[in-house]
Amino acid sequence: MRRFFALAVSVALLAGCGSHRGSAPLASSTTSAPLAPAAVAPMATVVPSVGLPDFAGLVAQVGPAVVNITSISHAPTPVVAGGDDDPFDEFLRRFGMPHPRANAPPERGEGSGFIIDSNGIILTNAHVVGTGDELTVRLTDRREFTAKVVGVDKRTDVAVLRIAAKGLPAVRIGNPDLLQPGQWVLAIGSPFGFDNSVTAGIVSAKARALPDENFTPFIQTDVAVNPGNSGGPLFNLAGEVVGINSQIYSRTGGYMGLSFAIPIDLVVYVKDQLVANGKVRRGRLGVTIQDVNQSLADSFGLDRPRGALVSGVEPGAPADRAGLEPGDVILALDNHLIDRSSELPARVARLAPGTVAVLRVWRGRAERRLSVKIGELAELATPVVGAVKPAAGGRLGLAVRPLSLAEQRPRGLKGGVIIEEVTGPAAEAGLQPGDIILGVNGRRVNTVEQLREAAGGAQSVALLVQRGEVQLFVPLRPVR
Repeated sequence: MRRFFALAVSVALLAGCGSHRGSAPLASSTTSAPLAPAAVAPMATVVPSVGLPDFAGLVAQVGPAVVNITSISHAPTPVVAGGDDDPFDEFLRRFGMPHPRANAPPERGEGSGFIIDSNGIILTNAHVVGTGDELTVRLTDRREFTAKVVGVDKRTDVAVLRIAAKGLPAVRIGNPDLLQPGQWVLAIGSPFGFDNSVTAGIVSAKARALPDENFTPFIQTDVAVNPGNSGGPLFNLAGEVVGINSQIYSRTGGYMGLSFAIPIDLVVYVKDQLVANGKVRRGRLGVTIQDVNQSLADSFGLDRPRGALVSGVEPGAPADRAGLEPGDVILALDNHLIDRSSELPARVARLAPGTVAVLRVWRGRAERRLSVKIGELAELATPVVGAVKPAAGGRLGLAVRPLSLAEQRPRGLKGGVIIEEVTGPAAEAGLQPGDIILGVNGRRVNTVEQLREAAGGAQSVALLVQRGEVQLFVPLRPVR
């Protein structure tokens, strides 16, 4: 027994001196075993290595259907000046000299897209198309085509283009509902203009809600996505498109591990309506909702936090006519369970106006069913607010909207955005609701998009603001 025990100990020690890969836990466990067979047996167990996928065949198959899109705006660049009394402008006018910015080169933008129909139908992001009046599509074989805009939907950030070509390579459409967190996905696009760049990662989460994006349940991934990737496809390992890469969350303006894609089933739904009608019709309930936390669930007698809590009902809206009340918790729409409030707007928007839907509602610690005739959501009259509160992920602390023509005329202005709410950096800088932002760092600002682009990733900005009859510059340091 002494010889046998000594042999067991020596075997255990030798096992701990072998390859470090996976051996340390096994060696420590064997030294405490009383018998040699128990000490040696675990070392014979080999854990199979998990190989990484090879994307080369997939890229060769689907890559030719991905395109580069260049947008050119020939509109003259607005001249930033101090007004009619600006001495520099007066000097130029008096001597008949052109303003140095009057003949600025056209504005260019780049993005990605993919061919969804071999007869020349292309999908991309609405913000890739932007305000460009000349769109060029470049294929992987370096052929170039001038594209026409079939339709644009700003609410979902989807645009449909058409080029005069046939027999093109087209993608296959997948089912994003089958995606699971942890699965591999692949992005192809043109980050910073580098055509057909390939990046890979995994699905991080599904049905993500982003600020001011109430109608899109985003797919979150850790795929590297940068400026220029917008509008490009997100593929699963079967080579099917499951989303359009649309946004990133970043404090620097570059990739930080959080990228978001629009589910392809929603994109196809929007595309079909744009092709058929030139616009998208969406359903509407007419309620204000919020998430249910644990405290609210306890007070309402719910088993756990779930559903969409109705905090307000618009008088005369479909929800009002159906009998919904503040304090109701919407648990399901037809056969679709509502776990988070962010899921409801997207579900309702997908219903055709006039459809009769059934709501499962929690009221008075009991469940009941209500029938509601879905209304129609009005078209966007102005762009969605682009500079949001820091609490919602914005950097400036501003809620703004474009000035209407009726608001511009009395003030003698041409363009600008008016501040509706200030928080964080904007409040600290002394900005006030009612102030009008005319420029950022020397660039004229007429739209929310221009404000967002001008501020960009700058560490500090100087805003040209009109307050009453006075114009002044206000320095502001955005949230990093």
